[in-house]
Amino acid sequence: MAKSNGDNRTNDADETRTNILDVATREFAAKGLDGARIDEIADKTNSSKRMIYYYFGGKDELYQAVLERAYAGIRESEAAGNVEALPADQAMRLHVEHTFGYHTAHPEFNRLVMNENIHHAEHLKHVAGIKDRNKLVIASMRAIIDKGVSEGVFRDDIDPVELHMTISALCFFNFSNRYTFSHIFGRDIGAPKALASRKEQIAEIVLSWVRK
Repeated sequence: MAKSNGDNRTNDADETRTNILDVATREFAAKGLDGARIDEIADKTNSSKRMIYYYFGGKDELYQAVLERAYAGIRESEAAGNVEALPADQAMRLHVEHTFGYHTAHPEFNRLVMNENIHHAEHLKHVAGIKDRNKLVIASMRAIIDKGVSEGVFRDDIDPVELHMTISALCFFNFSNRYTFSHIFGRDIGAPKALASRKEQIAEIVLSWVRK
């Protein structure tokens, strides 16, 4: 059955919006909010400056939409792993490996996070539902911890927020400091072998800390 004109218009609008967000993500990640320009974003899309304003309202609103999608992406990828069905130690290892892998595969997310910290999370504060969405990863962490305690393999005094912060910090460093660290110490920490080794080290560090 042929699609109606209404369906086609909806698909076209979704594709246009996605294309704008894809380009804007790269521009904001590379140049920050202050350095990115709507004119340049429009030139690199299949759309126009007028359409960017139509869909998003302005530069700040576009930036907020980029942040919202970026954070939704990592949260959705975490939920898709279904790690809570595994034994606790395996679930924790897989969660750490998944977090590290996401940072590896999405360098633009790391740069957006660093850029937004420069702005003291001022724009993230205006992203609707951001706190509720991020509570999901803490609930998942809490479930893994509780399972580990019930299985007799994890300590019973672990704060899921503190643990999430530790995992994020260990995984994030490799990407936030890749070029400075590699230059200073003469070791490319972004090379595939170095990444695989670091991922394993972080998993072992976390597991050593949570075990009884």
